[in-house]
Amino acid sequence: MSYTGEIISLIVACMWTITALASEIGTKRLGVIGLNVWRLGLATVFTAILLLVLTGSPYPVYADGKTWLWMSLSGFVGFFLGDWCLFKSYIHIGSRYGQLFMTLAPAATAIAAWITLGQNITAMNIFAMAVTLTGIAITVLGRGEGGKSISVKLPLKGILLGIGAGIGQGCGLVLSKIGMNHYTEALEMSGVTGMDNIIPFASNMIRCITGFICFALVILLNRNLKKWWDESHDRKGMSAMLVAVIFGPFIGVALSLMAVQFTAAGIASTLMALTPILIILPSHWLFKTPINAKGIIGAVISCIGVSLFFLI
Repeated sequence: MSYTGEIISLIVACMWTITALASEIGTKRLGVIGLNVWRLGLATVFTAILLLVLTGSPYPVYADGKTWLWMSLSGFVGFFLGDWCLFKSYIHIGSRYGQLFMTLAPAATAIAAWITLGQNITAMNIFAMAVTLTGIAITVLGRGEGGKSISVKLPLKGILLGIGAGIGQGCGLVLSKIGMNHYTEALEMSGVTGMDNIIPFASNMIRCITGFICFALVILLNRNLKKWWDESHDRKGMSAMLVAVIFGPFIGVALSLMAVQFTAAGIASTLMALTPILIILPSHWLFKTPINAKGIIGAVISCIGVSLFFLI
């Protein structure tokens, strides 16, 4: 029996882990806005090169106005608002806990799909949400002074940013689905065939362009162009950013799409969602993040909650 899809999925989970760790380093040295300008700008360039090789055009050919509208909305919600919250959370609670809150994304996706696409929320979906929230609660809550009350063990601002990141990713995914549906329709009306595997890459390029423009506008409107350029001379920060780009929006996304071609989407999604567990040890080695049984158990339970969305 071949386990190609499962192996690729595990590799992707490792890549997401590397991306999170590198992003935390880059964010602390380059800032959230500066890092994302470089990250999304380079991701756009790399994707353009990929599209040029695969389709002969460096931009999303045949994408109509509706595709650009919905994918741009997805880029704004997912890459701008969502990633701003995620990378900002790295500063306050670190990448390990930031990735833990990303397990909220499937729940946010289910709710957003129910609102916008009319998809049903099943009893199992609700149970999966409860399990995920339980895992997060176990990790971030503890006994207060005297052991008689419950207190939050992480900065509230970091928690809110983590929640915002999970919601942003989930809602951005639903908007992407709407956009890709329009892209598929545009290709069918144009009589184009054989581009089904290209749609995710071309669509993601629109998201990257939107996110890049939003972050660049923040720099320009705040007149921080010189500060951004000066910070870009930080070699360690730029190296971390480059690692985050290569293992994240570029190779990581490509392998995640490849994984679902070799195994069931539910299995692939579950294995790729193991980052909150895989990141525990390297986060301790790099950033001295404490490891305790409660944190490990909470991360495992959250990942089980995520798996329930995809496997049942």
